[in-house]
Amino acid sequence: MKNAALTYQARLTTLTLFGIRNGHIRWGLAQMGTSVPKLAKVPGLLFYKLLGSGHGKGFSIKPNFRRYGLMCTWESEAAADAFLQNSELIQEYKQHTVEIWTVKLLPLQSHGFWDRQNPFNPVLDASPSAGPVAVITRASINWLALPSFWRFVPRTSTALESAEGLLCSIGLGELPLIRQATFSVWESVEAMKSYVYKHPLHQEVIRRTRAENWYSEELFARFIPMNSSGTWNGVDPLREVLQ
Repeated sequence: MKNAALTYQARLTTLTLFGIRNGHIRWGLAQMGTSVPKLAKVPGLLFYKLLGSGHGKGFSIKPNFRRYGLMCTWESEAAADAFLQNSELIQEYKQHTVEIWTVKLLPLQSHGFWDRQNPFNPVLDASPSAGPVAVITRASINWLALPSFWRFVPRTSTALESAEGLLCSIGLGELPLIRQATFSVWESVEAMKSYVYKHPLHQEVIRRTRAENWYSEELFARFIPMNSSGTWNGVDPLREVLQ
């Protein structure tokens, strides 16, 4: 991994996506509970979330039982590599999956909370002038706001399908309908900002979030993608931009 020294300046984060084999869907769903005790014992693992996914590129009311995610933050890259390459849990996942993709990330900025903490601090002291940027957004949706949220937000997820400069994106979640997240990677900060601040549907989401008090907790974080390995839908979506 290039610029490995940077892992000591910022909280190394990894996101791993698992593509579940045909006939193993019940096993994949069960891991949302059974993997938790194993993850709690992983050396150097500071924060983790097992995540389900939805269909499409953003928030989705329709679950995808063939794709699961694991987001982690680490004390060091050595701890991350030991788990991702050699742990019994990952070896077990390999027996039940058709593909696994992992991206290593270093946080540029992070605002808000996830379970009353910000897992991505500390962040890098300086921002890069060019290159791809990854984004994680997550929110716990207020119960009273659920009807309004789910009437409107899926349209913004559909808009991601044609977003210029989007390299890859997926909707993730800890709890169906209520605790939602998205992960996306953009060609540049400019491409990401153009969608976030100029797309009319996304602007409407920002307005309604505040006006209708959609979220009880939310977090927005940007990262530098440092390395990716494996495949997601048959390809490594970041291979060319990270070479």
